[in-house]
Amino acid sequence: MSTRANKQTDTGGILYVVATPIGNPDDLSARAIRTLAEVSLIACEDTRRAGQMLALHQIRTPTISHFEHNEDRRVPELIARLKAGEKIALVTDAGTPAISDPGFRLVRAALEAGVRVMAVPGASAVIAALSIAGIPTDRFTFEGFIASRDTARSKALDELRREQRTMVFYEAARRLADTLGAMAGAFGDSRDAAVVCEITKTYERTIRGTLGELERHFRATPALGEIAIIVAGAPPRSDVESIAIDVHEALEVLREAGLGLKQASAVVARLTGKGRREVYQDALKSRDDDSSDD
Repeated sequence: MSTRANKQTDTGGILYVVATPIGNPDDLSARAIRTLAEVSLIACEDTRRAGQMLALHQIRTPTISHFEHNEDRRVPELIARLKAGEKIALVTDAGTPAISDPGFRLVRAALEAGVRVMAVPGASAVIAALSIAGIPTDRFTFEGFIASRDTARSKALDELRREQRTMVFYEAARRLADTLGAMAGAFGDSRDAAVVCEITKTYERTIRGTLGELERHFRATPALGEIAIIVAGAPPRSDVESIAIDVHEALEVLREAGLGLKQASAVVARLTGKGRREVYQDALKSRDDDSSDD
């Protein structure tokens, strides 16, 4: 364990990690405004976007670009300036730096160099969305952007199928319906969830329902802007494991009662905690195997 981390250097250099608004410009705190005005340099993900925010608050501090593709060369330069005694602020396009945004490498390098690192907290889309979702917040996990390719996305969601904590995801609007469908397949149609669109912006809205309901809604009414998805965690294992159900036998009973294969699969998925699509695909495979034996 490093004892130098987050302690003031002799030269007095400080890296401030400053949260900026995720939509509403009035969400920039008084402390953030003061810090950005007093430092000698602001490292920005996009200097043009940051420039607009700074101009709105009459902040004239010089800026320098710091984003994913120039971090390798920019971090050593910034660390050198910090070690020389400069006070530098780090900002991203929106929200808190290093949270699904550039910044982690610079923060770690500063700590390893014995430079003091201070947070100037503020807006965070993760916390803001979670706070209004109406889904348990006592324990949660932030999963960021889920993989966009079908196979990788299915694998990632399958690994989270038994996650009991509330899950928070970011997603692009154009992929929202497909992602909700994949989540319904992995977690079950009936899992509670919420989709928060354009949080703190003019057209902010929150849609709550089951994953199945949300998928159908956004198929019919495509979303726009920036999206956060909040999904309730899985029920405790004991609740699921206490239900001893033979999946194939249950499907047969439900089919005999007049349900279609998809409807029967949805019922069995809800009873067992399995993904609806997993049950459905297994049922199709079992039916094909039975047919090949004839």
